[in-house]
Amino acid sequence: MVILGIDPGITATGYGIIRLHEGGPTMEECGTIKPEAKMPFPQRLNEIYGGVSKIIAAHKPNRIAIEDVFYGKNIRSTLAIGQARGVAILASVRAGIEISEYSPREIKRSVVGSGAASKEQVQFMVKELLGLENPPSPADAADALAVALCHANRVSMDELKEKLERGGC
Repeated sequence: MVILGIDPGITATGYGIIRLHEGGPTMEECGTIKPEAKMPFPQRLNEIYGGVSKIIAAHKPNRIAIEDVFYGKNIRSTLAIGQARGVAILASVRAGIEISEYSPREIKRSVVGSGAASKEQVQFMVKELLGLENPPSPADAADALAVALCHANRVSMDELKEKLERGGC
């Protein structure tokens, strides 16, 4: 199974692709989609949509996991991130791929063990869980890999529940 994790943002949308194997997850690619800061807002959204669409076409993920909106003090920023998230979801829906959404706390809890983990702790654990030499950078890409890992953990737990319900394990 290939999972695309997305950390939406209007200045940088992080993405991370992991592949699940019997031996554990491995990273295929990570990075950011960075529209130019001087672009009009609608053009930035178009860049994010196009970037996510290209990543989907290139990697053909089975599932897409996206971070839910973080409710901050700056309402304008929260709305902009929500719009970036919307175009990423649209690209996923148009590709016909199932989407799962996770809160920032749920992602941190799944990867680090604490919903209040720092960005550095998330980067460190992503490095460890994927067997990387260095923490993924930039932080937006590491966060996107964390989203994908969160979904991988959820899939594993759901599969385990199914096996237990069928009486085997």
